[in-house]
Amino acid sequence: MSDAAEQLLLLEQLQVFKIQGRDKLGRRLLRVIGKFFPARIVSVDVVKRYLEEKIYPALESGGPFSVLYIHTGVDRSENFPGTAALRSIYEAVPVDVKNNLEAVYFVHPDLHARLFLATVGRLMFNSGLYGKVRYASRLDSVWREHVRRSEVELPEFVYEHDEELEYHPMMDYGIESDHPRVYYGAPSVDSPVAMYSMRVLRLQRVIVDE
Repeated sequence: MSDAAEQLLLLEQLQVFKIQGRDKLGRRLLRVIGKFFPARIVSVDVVKRYLEEKIYPALESGGPFSVLYIHTGVDRSENFPGTAALRSIYEAVPVDVKNNLEAVYFVHPDLHARLFLATVGRLMFNSGLYGKVRYASRLDSVWREHVRRSEVELPEFVYEHDEELEYHPMMDYGIESDHPRVYYGAPSVDSPVAMYSMRVLRLQRVIVDE
């Protein structure tokens, strides 16, 4: 997908980034759904442009905020843009936005994500940002300790995965295996982004074999 306008529309329709709700301290939330991020389709420049136009203006002037990052079901080959891309996106974040960020609630982290942040992440991001990360292996702790549940909408597959963790608590760390999991709930995409339609359908029903 080479057209920047289509890529911007795709990000908007997938709702990868959305300002929604508040945390327990009354700070606004930037909700990020990692599984919806089309890393192999959109360019880094388009992502930065989207954030500059749609997200940063509200975060620069609105005071303290937190990030609710949902890592559930993230596929590294599909959703991870690469270390260089992450660094480029982070370095483009306005200073006021960085200063206003007070916490990052990282939901359903797997072993790879924890290791990445503990090693490469420490070098890529400043110590101040790394120190703001709060891991949450279960949604119950998110609602109880960090986020106002009634103000945030999450895809159904996040809740389904959380229910599976009730019986297989170490599944995200590759220690336990389980039956194939079926995920639902990805947003639909209209004709301007038809080249990505099959990928979106896969998001609607992806079977992950552990």
